[in-house]
Amino acid sequence: MLASSRRNNEYFSVASANESLEKLRSTSKVLESGILPEFDDSLLNSRTSYSSSISNSVTPLAPDPGSTLGTAYNLGTLNRPFTLTDFVGNKNVSDIYRFNLASTSSFNLSLNGLTADVNVELLNGSGTRIRFSNASGTTSEWIDSILNTGTYYVKVFQHSGNTNYRLSLSATPIVNGVRTVLGNLGADTFTWQSGFNRTVISGNGNVDFGSGGLDTLNLALANISSTTTRLNLANANGGGVLYNPGNGVRVFDAIALNNNNQILFEGIDRIRFADRTINRFVRPNDPLFNQQWNLHMMGVHNAWYFTKGSTNVLIGVQDTGLGVNNNGNVHPELRAGNTIRFDNNYRDEFTGGDYYTSHGSAVQGIIAARSNNGMGMSGINWNSPVFNIDVLGGNHADYNLADATKVMINQANSQGRKLIVNMSLGGGGRDFAFEQLIANNQSNALFVISSGNSDINSISYPANLASIYSNVIAVGASWGTRNANNGATTPGDRISYPEIWGSQYGTGLTLMGPSEVIAPYANLNGQFRYWGTGSTPGFNGTSASAPNVAGVASLVWSANRNLSATRIKQILSQTAFDLGARGYDTVHGHGFVNADAAVRRAMAIGRGAA
Repeated sequence: MLASSRRNNEYFSVASANESLEKLRSTSKVLESGILPEFDDSLLNSRTSYSSSISNSVTPLAPDPGSTLGTAYNLGTLNRPFTLTDFVGNKNVSDIYRFNLASTSSFNLSLNGLTADVNVELLNGSGTRIRFSNASGTTSEWIDSILNTGTYYVKVFQHSGNTNYRLSLSATPIVNGVRTVLGNLGADTFTWQSGFNRTVISGNGNVDFGSGGLDTLNLALANISSTTTRLNLANANGGGVLYNPGNGVRVFDAIALNNNNQILFEGIDRIRFADRTINRFVRPNDPLFNQQWNLHMMGVHNAWYFTKGSTNVLIGVQDTGLGVNNNGNVHPELRAGNTIRFDNNYRDEFTGGDYYTSHGSAVQGIIAARSNNGMGMSGINWNSPVFNIDVLGGNHADYNLADATKVMINQANSQGRKLIVNMSLGGGGRDFAFEQLIANNQSNALFVISSGNSDINSISYPANLASIYSNVIAVGASWGTRNANNGATTPGDRISYPEIWGSQYGTGLTLMGPSEVIAPYANLNGQFRYWGTGSTPGFNGTSASAPNVAGVASLVWSANRNLSATRIKQILSQTAFDLGARGYDTVHGHGFVNADAAVRRAMAIGRGAA
């Protein structure tokens, strides 16, 4: 399906997330959502023929890690968290990785995503085992330790069966007696090590949360009881400790031990003491929540502990409008009572057959689906009102970007609200009236825009405005643990299906967000269902990643309404989980959005931190 809006010969478009439900079910082909400057029906045949050849098992590293020290895969100097994915089994019983440490460091390892029994060991430079993890069955493996300068090896090896695995490693130098431990995007386990006055732990999101894997601070191993510690847990009204781990002062949860040592932590799902366990997450009762790995990987379930959204923020959705059933009702997930309908402009007039669906319904649902109501999925923001204006399709009542933006800004200003505008669209020539509105509202309006799906080194318009305006965020698309054909993937990696679709990258790319996710589904038959459930593939493309980031941005602004739009962009960039090359790069921007860290940063600024 192609929806478009023409004005002054400029052309904006959006290809629906999964153009044919019945065809997708029969061919399992992967189609892009989000934005395309043009649409070529001939692509359908090439997509079908290519996607059928995509493997359902992981693509191994090249070269594949060897099984001896001499043939180990060399990771070089380990100086930041990262994750890699591979396979062990009957024909490849072990993989060995080599890495170096330039200084004494906190080292953390996790091995997740197992479907068979695999063990892992840490070896010193001479090949002698110094740490070992051999949990039974498919239980995750982990090692948390202090390592001196030198060369080390990690050996992942089969105990029984065949399985893909996800190996996550991090090493952080110990500076001034402070032990800093960084998790990855999956479930990690952290312990207390003696000899440090302060230990700082960042969990960094957890894609494994829905399957039972928790980011855990395990103090029971050191026989530390809650009765012998002083808890100072952060909350929206106070508590916690302000601390700058190097990427901005944030509000950390704190534990003071009886020897006056201090543990600061964020992004932790569970604190396990010798005498009890404390959870630090919110679990809504929506039945699809456990499958919403995108929320878990962004740490939204942790950020909800502080805010679930505020009426001080208005969320604008410029898209295709909302799909309605034969009675004129929108999807029950879309909080109809809290959706501002502009004139007769909220209805998606999509056409083309029973399998076509409302793109705008999926986008709005990711941001603001009704939550904790015992049905369906959870939205990122539970409370902020949503203003939906149809700008795509070329229908009689549709608005262009400039006029829609002006209406949204006026609406927000008249009610004293901050405005976040999600735009899962793109293409066409420059709209100077629209850009002037962006330039004139850098304090109170933030624009979150899809980077595009053409798999090229260039950001599409208007996402490329992120390199010009400090209140524009360009969002690329990241995988979770599985792609659309159930192949194992590395969380955070840029999505790319060669010759099919891929997340655009390049100058101006700001952040990465999850794609191929659960979202509301509405079609011409008046059916209300969900992408990403049963045999229906997830809502995909950068169309899906943008609303994930927009939803997180709305939580951050809800935590501190005194921030400007430019400061929200800065906070999201500053606290993102680094991907790819160290620091900013044009393939992953500043990294993968981190809801918990960003909200804690906003709270710290609200308490007077710089």
